[in-house]
Amino acid sequence: MWPVLPTLLLGAFCLAVMVSLSFFYTDLGMPYTAAAIVLVTLAAGYASHVRIKREEALFHVRLVADAAQQVLLRPLPSRISHIELGALYLAAQEQARIGGDFYEVADTPYGVRLLIGDVRGKGLSAVGAASALISCFRENAYDQPDLKGITRRLETSIIRYTAAFPAQELPEHFATALLVEIPHHGTAVRILNCGHPAPLLVHAGQTRVLEPSTPSPPLNLAALVGDHYQVDTVPFGPGDHLLLYTDGVTETRDRDGAFFPLPDWMRHNGPAAPRDLLDRLHQDLLRYSGGRLDDDIAALAVTCPDRQGQEVAA
Repeated sequence: MWPVLPTLLLGAFCLAVMVSLSFFYTDLGMPYTAAAIVLVTLAAGYASHVRIKREEALFHVRLVADAAQQVLLRPLPSRISHIELGALYLAAQEQARIGGDFYEVADTPYGVRLLIGDVRGKGLSAVGAASALISCFRENAYDQPDLKGITRRLETSIIRYTAAFPAQELPEHFATALLVEIPHHGTAVRILNCGHPAPLLVHAGQTRVLEPSTPSPPLNLAALVGDHYQVDTVPFGPGDHLLLYTDGVTETRDRDGAFFPLPDWMRHNGPAAPRDLLDRLHQDLLRYSGGRLDDDIAALAVTCPDRQGQEVAA
């Protein structure tokens, strides 16, 4: 456990003690005991050297992995255009920052567009498909005039990725996704839900689960069930809050196997700043699950600030 030099010094100290004792006790087997001390010291010093080299290599590998994950799932600003937002990500894979869940936000000429999704599979095995979808969204969010166009590009991206990198544990990748568009000027939000858990909306003090009017197929399944994508429009104005999340949140279980009651939790917590709301959600999920999360978790909290409240504060 020690560095090389302290390990060798400890062995030398033990050898010196042994030599000193041999002057007073002649039955200690000095030659054999001294040889054993020398061999053990040299072996421990070499083991310490190997351990330190491996720790240094692991440290550099973690730096590279951390930089790569930062690029894939980059930190989001606390404010984009006229909305405030916060992000939460918890990877089930140990030492990982990103897994099968993903999100991204883009401030486009059409408004602020958000993406959150979940590739089937857990941990690092789904990172490749998630990164392909994130890259596709970053490119097309600025060019496609509507959410349906972005979704079709995401569909094409995951089809190409699956053909190029087939999964060993699954015959093909598919993903649920939720796309949201908040226009720069207006009091509504447009939502396209591709088989993803329905978001929560706090509007006029009431919490609603925004189920899609017509289900849209998950990504990479349009060829089987058709590419009929439905965009829903719901009111979203100053003082409203929107929570997007993956199924890792609602499928968190307690010791009795009961799922985390997210809608009730949202009603009890009331309006809060996005970062405060997600910090509270993080703590309550860990408390509810006993400190162990078995699935990746991602969440985006979006708030349209109350302009009157801002004017009063100013």
